[in-house]
Amino acid sequence: MIETDLLLIYGAVYKKVYEDEVIFREGENCLFYHQLVEGKVGWSNFNEDGSEILQGVVWPAECFGELPLFDQQPYACTATALTECLIIRLALPDFNRLLSEHSEVRQTLNRLFAQKLRFKLFLAHQLACHSPERIVDEVFKYLHLHTNNVCGECNKLMLTRQQVANLTGMRVETIIRATKILENKGKLKIVRGKIFLPARIETETIHGHSYSSL
Repeated sequence: MIETDLLLIYGAVYKKVYEDEVIFREGENCLFYHQLVEGKVGWSNFNEDGSEILQGVVWPAECFGELPLFDQQPYACTATALTECLIIRLALPDFNRLLSEHSEVRQTLNRLFAQKLRFKLFLAHQLACHSPERIVDEVFKYLHLHTNNVCGECNKLMLTRQQVANLTGMRVETIIRATKILENKGKLKIVRGKIFLPARIETETIHGHSYSSL
């Protein structure tokens, strides 16, 4: 999202976190801008029974937990290291100074907010209108076109079935059944338990709307 050298100029520091370590919790006050350098981070809410609602998986070069930087409210989600991670973080006052002096960074973050909102609207529409099979098919297409959750070289989905279930709010058994139906219809391949999607094209139609790949 933001060039590492620019973050360092404004006083950012690196922080190493270990697998399953909580980086920040829902409800805590925001003190830093966080950007992932290495590893993988889950950004989630948790119900009283401990079940997870996955809001997204963060990949290297992506930021996370950025909403409180702009509305001065507590964190809306909990960030947990899914693997050993290296994070670069910048204190809130220094981040505000960076934004005031680099308008292009603010514009980039505005686009990020818009993309995340579009995905939530897209997902709400799918969940309200379609069968599990159709939902999974459309979500896979969206992830392929608009996120880093699919490997660009081999088209392998980088999320587990459990993570897809947590992302959509459906049961993992439902995701497994829907995925198998899609394989039988030739819409994806399953090799040694891994899901491979068709090659991405520059423009894909998802539920009647045209989306250009990023």
